[in-house]
Amino acid sequence: MTSLRFPSLLTLMIAASSHAAEQKEVQDMSDPLAVYTQVGVGATNKGLNFKVGQAYDTGIATTAGMNVFEVKGIYGDALGWESDSKTTDSIDSFRFRNFSVDLSTMSATQIDANYNLNANLVADESMDVSYSYIKALKPMGRFTFYPLAGVGASLGENTLEDDGSRDSGYSIMGAYGLVGMYAKITINDKIWLNYNPFWLTTIGGSDNYKDHYYGLNQSHILTHEFAASYQINPRMNLRYFANWNENVDFMDGDHRLEFNYQL
Repeated sequence: MTSLRFPSLLTLMIAASSHAAEQKEVQDMSDPLAVYTQVGVGATNKGLNFKVGQAYDTGIATTAGMNVFEVKGIYGDALGWESDSKTTDSIDSFRFRNFSVDLSTMSATQIDANYNLNANLVADESMDVSYSYIKALKPMGRFTFYPLAGVGASLGENTLEDDGSRDSGYSIMGAYGLVGMYAKITINDKIWLNYNPFWLTTIGGSDNYKDHYYGLNQSHILTHEFAASYQINPRMNLRYFANWNENVDFMDGDHRLEFNYQL
């Protein structure tokens, strides 16, 4: 009997140890600078969103890295109640982000690329690529602030030139700057709120780009994001997001309900 019980006990001890180690590796999903492998799916007013994030070894003990890829606005005409897509049931946009977080200083650098498939005043399609620096400030009670500053470049397909002609193919339209902040309010250990304002301004490029990229006669724009989140368990949460700006009010903005799972 002893020989039969011993392997069983050993198996339980190994399983308990593995479970404890696994639990220790779970990251705080409410932290904007947390790095972890994840998947997510969202239902929005412009279709479905899918997200995949992969943490990776940077080769530096104090630095963590993560790549995140998102596809937005899938089947907007069929599954969303509002769609800006120029093609029926097309994808609205793609987003790629690379985080590199310095764990010793709780700061991060981010490469953020957004490819928009919808036409605007200066191009049929456009992509914004930015490099920014983020710093986590010391928590103040329930509040934590993560200021951000960066610069970026805008690329376009079939861009409108200053003389009114179209530049066939892809070209660099100009450069822009951005400043903003991620702000977190902790309600309890399962619920938190975020408010993330960002100000973007053109700083160089063609006259059409500098004067109209963010709207007619608009060289800059203030955007807003609000999120309310509920942590179901250490690895799963449910989040509601609203995005709007100075040209689009809250009700007419983008809204989504998103489920995230930490692998």
